[in-house]
Amino acid sequence: MPRPAEPPVRVPGDAWRRLLLLADSHGEIAAPLLDVAREVDCVVHAGDIGAAVVLERLRVVAPWIAVRGNNDTAAASPVADRATLAALPAVASIALAGGDLVVLHGHQYPHAAQRHAALRRDHPAARAIVYGHSHKLVVDTARRPWVLNPGACGRARVGPGASGLLISIEGEAWEVALVGPFPPAPRRRLSA
Repeated sequence: MPRPAEPPVRVPGDAWRRLLLLADSHGEIAAPLLDVAREVDCVVHAGDIGAAVVLERLRVVAPWIAVRGNNDTAAASPVADRATLAALPAVASIALAGGDLVVLHGHQYPHAAQRHAALRRDHPAARAIVYGHSHKLVVDTARRPWVLNPGACGRARVGPGASGLLISIEGEAWEVALVGPFPPAPRRRLSA
């Protein structure tokens, strides 16, 4: 399985104790997740943002870190958003108390049945790995590194609605909690 071509962008986050994990907004984000974002130290978005307005909405409520997904390309993005989305890294590694959180979109690992094994193989030093792409909520904490997928934070195409995950850190201990799912909102794209 190929590794992402770019090395991870290293981000210090030692003081962060609550992180909201999101993915697959595709141009919209569920309002209840924006409410949760107001109460965290950082929002982590695992790609397929879809429109720069999603990042702007997040910036207003909390600091954020985001990676580029397979739909954050020039061909799939609004013209005005192409530079913003193209500038996002493919992989980020956030240094947190108790270990690193690796963030990537997951399209780099096309074989779903082997995805978790491949992620663990490629990022063995991580405490946890968060990815998106499948829109399927996953909390695999059976062994380290944990493998987490918050599902889709916009209009979910699988599952009961928009969701996210909340990582809470106390000392070096981590806990993961589900946020949502929230029923789908009427279909509309965010506007600035």
